[in-house]
Amino acid sequence: MVEEVEPPPELIQEWEREDREFREIRRSKADWEFIKAQPPHIRAALIYFIERGDIYRAAKIAGMTVGEFDEHRYRARIPNIT
Repeated sequence: MVEEVEPPPELIQEWEREDREFREIRRSKADWEFIKAQPPHIRAALIYFIERGDIYRAAKIAGMTVGEFDEHRYRARIPNIT
């Protein structure tokens, strides 16, 4: 069996800080007018991506392939930083 290893608290704090920083960058760079003009499922997927940075799940929410969703992400001016 593989032993579970708990990451050190300072590493967890660093990851959380990076997540907040990346989320703020995605929020500030996004074209919100474009996002608001999208159909509900695509809009929800773009917002999910902004908040979480998970392109795979966002594509699934949108009902698209990752490549198709990435085109929408690009048009919405959301940077792909994760």
